[in-house]
Amino acid sequence: MPLPVGSKAPDFTLKTKTAEGLRDVRLSENFGKKNTVLLFFPAAFTGVCTNEMCSISGGLKDYENLNAEVIGISVDSPFALEAWAQKERINFTLASDLNKTATHAYDVVLEGFAGDGTAAKRAVFVIDQNGVIQYSEATPTPKELPDFEKVKAKLAELK
Repeated sequence: MPLPVGSKAPDFTLKTKTAEGLRDVRLSENFGKKNTVLLFFPAAFTGVCTNEMCSISGGLKDYENLNAEVIGISVDSPFALEAWAQKERINFTLASDLNKTATHAYDVVLEGFAGDGTAAKRAVFVIDQNGVIQYSEATPTPKELPDFEKVKAKLAELK
């Protein structure tokens, strides 16, 4: 079960790769400023993940207009995430949880991924400016997408 609504969102410091190099991504940077949508996903360069991230990227203005920053999180390296983002034109932050600290903290560990590994489940969290989880969903299987209409509805309530 992912962390429930009403829980304090665990802060994290993860890495992202940009043209300028590696930089830290901290959830708490948004506290007091904007809401955050965390999108955990199993793996870059896979079909469902590519469709999900490209769809979000194409509709990013909807989230920005709802005073939210979107951060994608997977257990891929920051270098793989950067290559994938460039290839697919994903234009929001993709953060590497290579050590699986955030994946464990949010209780979204996917066991048996690709036959024998662990990855992040497909999950979404809406975190308000105070760092409290306002929406929490992990899909039953990695092939299913979260309900993004519910995510946007929650963000509209928080705006």
